[in-house]
Amino acid sequence: MSATTASSSTTSGFASSSSSATIEKKGNIATLQNTVTSNITAIDTYGNTFKAPDYTIKDILSVIPAHCYERRLLTSFYYVFRDIFCMVALGFAANNYIHLIPNVYARFAAWATYVWFQGLFGTGIWVLAHECGHQAFSDYGWVNDLTGWVLHSYLLVPYFSWKFSHGKHHKATGHITRDMVFVPKTKEQFLEARGVTDLDDIVGDSPIYTLAQLIFQQTVGWIGYLFSNVSGQKYAGYSKFAVSHFNPSSPIFDKKDYWFVIMSDIGILIQATVLYMWYKNYGTFNFVVNYFLPYVLVNHWLVFITYLQHSDPRMPHYEASQWNFARGAAATMDRQFGWVGPHIFHDIIETHVLHHYVSRIPFYNAREASEAIKKVMGEHYQFSDENMWVSLWKSGRWCQFVVGDNGVLMYRNTNGFGVDPRKKTH
Repeated sequence: MSATTASSSTTSGFASSSSSATIEKKGNIATLQNTVTSNITAIDTYGNTFKAPDYTIKDILSVIPAHCYERRLLTSFYYVFRDIFCMVALGFAANNYIHLIPNVYARFAAWATYVWFQGLFGTGIWVLAHECGHQAFSDYGWVNDLTGWVLHSYLLVPYFSWKFSHGKHHKATGHITRDMVFVPKTKEQFLEARGVTDLDDIVGDSPIYTLAQLIFQQTVGWIGYLFSNVSGQKYAGYSKFAVSHFNPSSPIFDKKDYWFVIMSDIGILIQATVLYMWYKNYGTFNFVVNYFLPYVLVNHWLVFITYLQHSDPRMPHYEASQWNFARGAAATMDRQFGWVGPHIFHDIIETHVLHHYVSRIPFYNAREASEAIKKVMGEHYQFSDENMWVSLWKSGRWCQFVVGDNGVLMYRNTNGFGVDPRKKTH
């Protein structure tokens, strides 16, 4: 099985645990093929030697148990209805009983706690819609897309538009000119953005400046990505808003995607109408605590998770000459997020490396598959059990741009952390 074949289609047909031999063991679609240099290395931001992986997609797929590819419709819907039930139950309790608390500070704390948990479960719903976008939800494409469209539209996400751009992200993860999200600046782009021509002309960012950047990223970063492709690739000749997930003619999409993007926009318009009627009938406070603030938190968690999956002082990126699918899929990181990660966020944090190799394995089978691929990945498996809030701050301070002179690019910064950006990179 070639790398192209092994990563070019989906799990097909219904398969139960008793018929796992019929399950097709396939990964993502790798459309970019390249002959790369073996045993190539670079120096990461910490000063450690990074060695680019040389194993193949076939090596990865060969060790994943066949039953891990099984998608169970009832299991998937169980989690959808479980999360919806939790949100409805919390909403019922909050709206019927919090106002009875006599102390104003206790009421505030109760509403804040309620909003926080609604944001967590809303993120779980987002992740399940993400499963639909990858066709990991079930064996039935129409069920996946209908479910994903409904769930994502509720969260004001253009389902098909995101599905297409996110699919391209998976096809070219870590490719400096083809990846679709959290694409780091090169040194030249960083200098241009700062209006200078040499690193010596730049004073390091103050912690307050970094904090402001992170707050902006965590509050409106997702909205900026949807509306103007912030953190994505630049498209010469297009304005920011022409490169929008709501524009069916955006260069992000192929011509065949046009009407699906329209369907995504229709879903957003329907939900916007529902939200307007919600506000008109139930008032500002009800709307804010039951939808708007949880929605803001969902956007925060989404960016928080994805930024830290792809931004770290150890994380490589590749120029076209040294990128291939196996290397790109390894250019992400598994982390831990306590009890919330596996039980509310559906393991999207803990099994993300596996997800980039085989995005159609459902999350409830991902732990076993992750353990299997670690045997092949070895030292190339990226994992961190560092507190994710600490990691967020560290990545904001340490990961300003990437450099490299052999096709492997590693993060550097002008804030005085790690390897001097003027030194050789390998």
